[in-house]
Amino acid sequence: MSFNKKQNIRLWLVTAIAITAVIIGSGFYNSLSATAEETYKGLKIFSDVIELVEKNYVDTVDTKELIEKAIQGMVHSLDPHSALLLPDALKELQVDTQGEFTGIGISITMRNGFVTVISPIQGTPAYKAGIRAGDKIIKVDGESTTDLRDAVKKIRGPKGTKVVVTIVRKGLKEPLEYKLIRDVIPIESVKFLTLKPGYGYIWVTNFRESTTQDIVKALEKLQAGDTPLKGMVLDLRDNPGGLLDQAIKVSDLFLEKGRILSIEGRSKRNTRIFDAKPDHPKRSFPMVVLINGGSASASEIVAGALQDQKRALILGTTSFGKGSVQTVETLRDGYGIKLTIARYYTPNGRSIQAKGIEPDIIVKHKRIENLDLDEDEGLTKEKDLKNHLEAEPERNKKNQSKSKNNKDSNKDSELDAAKSRFGQLELEKLKSDNQGMRAIDILLSYESFAGLKS
Repeated sequence: MSFNKKQNIRLWLVTAIAITAVIIGSGFYNSLSATAEETYKGLKIFSDVIELVEKNYVDTVDTKELIEKAIQGMVHSLDPHSALLLPDALKELQVDTQGEFTGIGISITMRNGFVTVISPIQGTPAYKAGIRAGDKIIKVDGESTTDLRDAVKKIRGPKGTKVVVTIVRKGLKEPLEYKLIRDVIPIESVKFLTLKPGYGYIWVTNFRESTTQDIVKALEKLQAGDTPLKGMVLDLRDNPGGLLDQAIKVSDLFLEKGRILSIEGRSKRNTRIFDAKPDHPKRSFPMVVLINGGSASASEIVAGALQDQKRALILGTTSFGKGSVQTVETLRDGYGIKLTIARYYTPNGRSIQAKGIEPDIIVKHKRIENLDLDEDEGLTKEKDLKNHLEAEPERNKKNQSKSKNNKDSNKDSELDAAKSRFGQLELEKLKSDNQGMRAIDILLSYESFAGLKS
């Protein structure tokens, strides 16, 4: 290892020690606290280990990568949602929350060792060119790709630039080559349709910067006809969450007063209460909210607020159970850190951490055509994650054994759900969804009962 490289590492360690000193507080300068001394000793050991590995490990090591992994291990050991974000990961997170990116317009995943297209997004270059769900991407610009992150990095690029994607399609002997021009790809987080005059359905796939605004636009269109809204289904199933402020604003759309949630952290600045404000126009129509084991974080905030405030009926299966709040801080050289800063509580003071939101009416998902149960008990939830936070800080940590996932049995249903997420929302598809149809029946029944005379 070069002298300059060693000097840089030593400088990094000295900087870390200095930062630790600032965090500890003003008393540090008068008398070195036991905590500070232990921290210093730990950093010395870390420095010694780095040096020994560099000198003696059987293969040449990348010091930068070693340090990244050490920090990642430290942060990720706190809980499953805290993490060091490498520059690429930080950019991806920013794209996810901003609601658009430049690329060709496909959703991809890893299946059976191949980068596989879940679905092309309607109206995008990939959709117009004829790329299909299930296509396997084997090359991008002539280079083989077997890693999901690497494939995303290669496919995305500046608007107007060309990218060549080579795919293998079932039923064809030879690979297909698509020459595409990258464009700005909007990411829709809100889809909606009219179930019948006076009844609307809004599906929120995640919570991005524009989600509240998009829901308002959807409500305006649903209410644009001659028949005012008599009831609405808000679908939060398989919604992994997103921005906290959007969850609060979406909840506030349907609440006139009262608490939405409270968050409590170790720091006073991370302890806050959020209350609802009167809406203009007032939205008082009956609501059914759909949740399942894939509903997490921000979607649980909305479901919990509407349930505790008796504003909506919650239907489906128990949600994921992520009752914590994370913040993302940017670091030098393009790095970031995602850190859990607080637990949150529903209006009634409930912590849903590792518990989830329990629906008012339990309806397990099944496909109406063949009645095959598609239960989400096999899905991994917050309580199954290693190092998950307990609902209350004073509770003793208990090791939770991971529930076994039957991944093969869930793959097709996950792919179907993802296709719908990026494709067009259709009433006919909704009719094969027993949870959605049960929600609609409840709303129609409510109107019928309201019209009965006592």
